[in-house]
Amino acid sequence: SIPYLDRPPSPLEFYREWVSPNKPCIIQNAINHWPALKKWTSAYLREVVGPKVVSVAVTPNGYADAVFQDRFVMPEERQMPFMDFLDIVEKKVTSPNVFYVQKQCSNLTEEFPELVCDVQPDIPWMSEALGKKPDAVNFWLGESAAVTSLHKDHYENLYCVISGEKHFLLHPPSDRPFIPYELYQPATYRVSEDGSFEVVDKKSADKVPWIPLDPLNPNLEQYPEYAQAKPLQCTVKAGEMLYLPSLWFHHVQQSHGCIAVNYWYDMEYDLKYSYYQLLDCLTK
Repeated sequence: SIPYLDRPPSPLEFYREWVSPNKPCIIQNAINHWPALKKWTSAYLREVVGPKVVSVAVTPNGYADAVFQDRFVMPEERQMPFMDFLDIVEKKVTSPNVFYVQKQCSNLTEEFPELVCDVQPDIPWMSEALGKKPDAVNFWLGESAAVTSLHKDHYENLYCVISGEKHFLLHPPSDRPFIPYELYQPATYRVSEDGSFEVVDKKSADKVPWIPLDPLNPNLEQYPEYAQAKPLQCTVKAGEMLYLPSLWFHHVQQSHGCIAVNYWYDMEYDLKYSYYQLLDCLTK
């Protein structure tokens, strides 16, 4: 199971006990002082962000950036007033599609700067531990049908839940031999005139390596090696922070209307990275 810390650690303690050995943990009482925990109601977000046009990922099935019909399909990125998005999340407006604010190029600071003062631009003890500021700070808000398919990132990730719950399924980098990768033609969802979605290939783009397996319902006939993998599952509740180490595989679900903010710190390309690359090459 994922261990819990009842307080944020010192920078030295965090680096020594968690970053260096590449181990996840859930940290409690690390963001209790954030105004966002009390302030970020739907009414407050409507008032502060309201009519502002933001980027929203729209899919027919809740899977953005995932394998579908033998393609790596990315969502339609729709520009829409934030209040219209909230109407859909609150079910004031019905839609057959799934909507998720999940743009990951530091969208909190780029698209929602009005909200930064309710959280923090970085996590001071993490910045001190790593000797750097985060590359990106991301804002997440979506429907319960929105699912993040199994993947890994080259970031040290602090994932902070403001309201609701996030459900993580995790694999350590050492499970790489049991996790299948295949190359896929990249494509995007596009809405047709009748409102249905079509999958449109990105013609000139290189093929994308991605994981075709659903860890919640793995096809062990097709991918028998996955039976040897050892997934860890955890739920991160409002007010809690998950430290998700670099190169850990993760699959994410959420409660409806869950709000989260995460901090991406670039990993060190040190021996851990070389070890992972070796494991990856041997697996192939």
